[in-house]
Amino acid sequence: MNVSDFDYELPPELIAQDPLADRSSSRLLILDRQTGEISHRIFRDITEELHPGDCLVINNTKVIPARLLGVRKETGAAVELLLLKRLEDRENTWETLVRPGKKCREGAVLSFGNGLLEAEITEVLPDGNRLVRFAFDGIFEEILDQLGQMPLPPYITHHLEDKNRYQTVYAKYDGSAAAPTAGLHFTQELLAQIREKGVSVAEITLHVGLGTFRPVKVDTVEEHHMHSEYYEVNAEAAALINRAKQEGHRVIAVGTTSCRTLESAAGEDGLLQPCSGWTEIFIYPGYTFKIVDALITNFHLPKSTLMMLVSALAGRENIMKAYAEAIREKYRFFSFGDAMMIL
Repeated sequence: MNVSDFDYELPPELIAQDPLADRSSSRLLILDRQTGEISHRIFRDITEELHPGDCLVINNTKVIPARLLGVRKETGAAVELLLLKRLEDRENTWETLVRPGKKCREGAVLSFGNGLLEAEITEVLPDGNRLVRFAFDGIFEEILDQLGQMPLPPYITHHLEDKNRYQTVYAKYDGSAAAPTAGLHFTQELLAQIREKGVSVAEITLHVGLGTFRPVKVDTVEEHHMHSEYYEVNAEAAALINRAKQEGHRVIAVGTTSCRTLESAAGEDGLLQPCSGWTEIFIYPGYTFKIVDALITNFHLPKSTLMMLVSALAGRENIMKAYAEAIREKYRFFSFGDAMMIL
């Protein structure tokens, strides 16, 4: 299967640069994956597509302000550090992306906030990422919140005034380098309406890595290797999701991150056990879904693994047709853009 099969032309002006003032006023394209039928709504009207007994699965990860701007202590040269993953077995050590990286060799020390935070490069990994050990006085998370910036995707060039607009309203657990963007459309009021309708809401966690934005650099889909991300499904979430499945109701994943978590954690019987771990699951056409019945998602980059995932659920032809329709109708694309619901 060729990666080029998942390509499309997007006018640059359709890339959303700023979040809407009202989260739930985004547009919503509904795609029926059985018939290919497309309809258009406003996101807050999603309640009309949900039925009592359905289970909505949301990812409660929280984006950390993972972008640090500082200097190399030795020379004063400007440097940018992007936090990717905390190492559990080494104190205050993170896997990071350093720019420019050439002169940031092992032993180099980086300084942020006039020395409020320092980072020594302890190892250069084969892929060019760096392990760094931080030194600071106080609480790391508080210093990071003071000095760090939200790691917005490279296609967003506008400055984000309010950090919270790159968080879901239900974000709880620090750990992501990118937002689970399908969840950005929900407000607390909308979630309350959904629960009032008899729809259960299950919270799972997957910490989103920057691999989400890495381009697929091979020609055939099967050659691509997915990045690793940490996930957790607790007993309460597993029970809600299993009950919906056993009673014949739908499990609706909010975002590709929730979808990948559910499919990683599900047994062959389509049920969940409470679990945690790392997943490298790669979902592309030909994949048989074990648990996800429907998906709420944003519009994704051409030739991305996320285009492949939605094509696995809805069929490539349906997806390409829906994207062409969204472009014709001038939908807003990517992280701060509009949404799609695949039924």
